[in-house]
Amino acid sequence: MITLSIWNSPTLPENPGLFHVQPPGANTLSESNSNSKRVSPDFEFLDRKRLEKSFLDRETWRIMRIQADLVQGVEMMARALPNHQRVVSIFGSARQPEESPIYQSTRAACRLLAENGFTLVTGGGPGAMEAANRGAREGSGHSIGLNIHLTNEQVPNPYANEHYECKYFFVRKMLFAKYALGFVIFPGGFGTMDELFEALTLIQTHKLSDFPVILFGIEYWTPLIRWIKNEMLLHGCIDSVDLGLLNVTDDPQQVVDWLNESHTGQCELSGGLCCFE
Repeated sequence: MITLSIWNSPTLPENPGLFHVQPPGANTLSESNSNSKRVSPDFEFLDRKRLEKSFLDRETWRIMRIQADLVQGVEMMARALPNHQRVVSIFGSARQPEESPIYQSTRAACRLLAENGFTLVTGGGPGAMEAANRGAREGSGHSIGLNIHLTNEQVPNPYANEHYECKYFFVRKMLFAKYALGFVIFPGGFGTMDELFEALTLIQTHKLSDFPVILFGIEYWTPLIRWIKNEMLLHGCIDSVDLGLLNVTDDPQQVVDWLNESHTGQCELSGGLCCFE
């Protein structure tokens, strides 16, 4: 039997970036890329070109690195949220400048959420994520930024009260869903759509319950909503009841009201897509 000693003490290192598990004498998987752009752990994990003959010896050690990322993320959230039970995860485009309407509407809505006692969890980066953390601070609220280790490094914004840099996307996505009572999704790109449809899948398959998904920005979301109704539903890819999983609004107060409904166990929100034309 081989016994692996991962930590010398029951607490994890203060700097999660210092924690990297590898077998004695083995090179890190990113050394061959040391002269190229920054390689993310996600890329290392998914890149089939790295499946060289010795990969089986290394993959088991990578599992320990994944475990460390998960443990550190859960530990950070547990420290940050003991007195914050009304938690909402916020998503939106990282590419929005401060002067954009999306940035400003995100900032205003999140300020109101904070003023109503909600703790916000964001991706911790720029654009709508920054706007959400900034709005929470302006509303005298608490917010957390879950950054991600990317090839082109994403700099944490200065407005979150707590920061953690996840090494793996699936760890980050689990943290977004585990502690939140719902998602509020502002206009965004592929990453935002990923979070949106994963949340809907988890609800549809009963992995999450009483979990509102609120789209903010009627003009932006209308083409997608119509496509869902006119293509997905028409072709039998979803059921009509699934349209009730999404709600859409332009009104920050409506967002607060819907989340309050959900928090009190009333998740039959009044703005489902069944009623959306």
